[in-house]
Amino acid sequence: MEETMKSLLDDSFESAMTLTNSGVPQVPDRYVLPPSQRPALGSSLGTIETTLPIIDLSLLHEHLLRSSVIRDINMACKEFGLFQVINHGIPPSVIEGALDAATQFFDLPVEEKMLLVSADVHQPVRYGTSLNHSTDRVHYWRDFIKHYSYPLSKWIDMWPSNPPCYKEKVGKYAEATHVLHKQLREAISESLGLEKNYLQEQTEEGSQVMAVNCYPACPEPEITLGMPPHSDFGSLTILLQSSQGLQIMDSNKDWIRVPYIEGALIVQLGDQVEVMSNGIYKSVIHRVTVNKDYKRLSFASLHSLPLHKKISPAPELVGNNAPAYGEFSFNDFLYYISNNDCVQQRFIDTLKKSNS
Repeated sequence: MEETMKSLLDDSFESAMTLTNSGVPQVPDRYVLPPSQRPALGSSLGTIETTLPIIDLSLLHEHLLRSSVIRDINMACKEFGLFQVINHGIPPSVIEGALDAATQFFDLPVEEKMLLVSADVHQPVRYGTSLNHSTDRVHYWRDFIKHYSYPLSKWIDMWPSNPPCYKEKVGKYAEATHVLHKQLREAISESLGLEKNYLQEQTEEGSQVMAVNCYPACPEPEITLGMPPHSDFGSLTILLQSSQGLQIMDSNKDWIRVPYIEGALIVQLGDQVEVMSNGIYKSVIHRVTVNKDYKRLSFASLHSLPLHKKISPAPELVGNNAPAYGEFSFNDFLYYISNNDCVQQRFIDTLKKSNS
């Protein structure tokens, strides 16, 4: 049965890289979005420029400045659900190494990458295109490899063996982002008025999924997207991007371009933080645009509680009110996306109580 499914997958699979490399003059029909969902590139309509918060993480270690940085994080989380970080402690050589390994992986022959192809969202390592090419109604101009990354020793042997540098270079980046995640989790908990070690035990046993994305040059970027509007399921996502392409939705439902800042990393709040904060902070809705001229790479390091661990609103933040959200686990999210179209309805919307 599994072999049959694999054969069907292989027959139906065509990556965005394959299309770009073949020189297609226009995107196939399956990638064309309805006019209302198109990104309006090159126009002032639909997207706006604004100054997004940049946090210097080195200042968290300055006793006299820490409270000011925590306040800045609080404001960024309330207004945008996102901020960029500089002086984050991950060396440029580790970042460059990860991007180099990703470039080499996506440049591999199709047959090599197809050894890892899967439409099963529970697979610990899987290569794919779009969101899930076997079920997507509209396809997205994106190839990816996703793999579990924490604890690294448990998963790294399942990672790609080609290119030969992949495990070492991406492994170093995964370890570094896991350390950074702990620092960010503490600061965000503190910014909510919680103990900085709130949920420490659960998050230290939690999961880290690394989604390595490739958005090839696209012949018609104005009628398609690399990723549709969505929020991330976890607590935090630490995003490394090789160039601009990420956009976030603000409270007015306008799209804001997130600028590329060399050496900076982007921190995005996920659904688990929205639930834990009882809606004080919101997970950020974001999408990815593509362009005609060059390939864009990104590493989304998705940090979450353990697979079956339920998260619910922190009692300290609910007070005498009723919780605004039901509880959920990472496993609940995987079940949802396996059985529902998450483009039509966000998973977190199914958790909101009617009184919220």
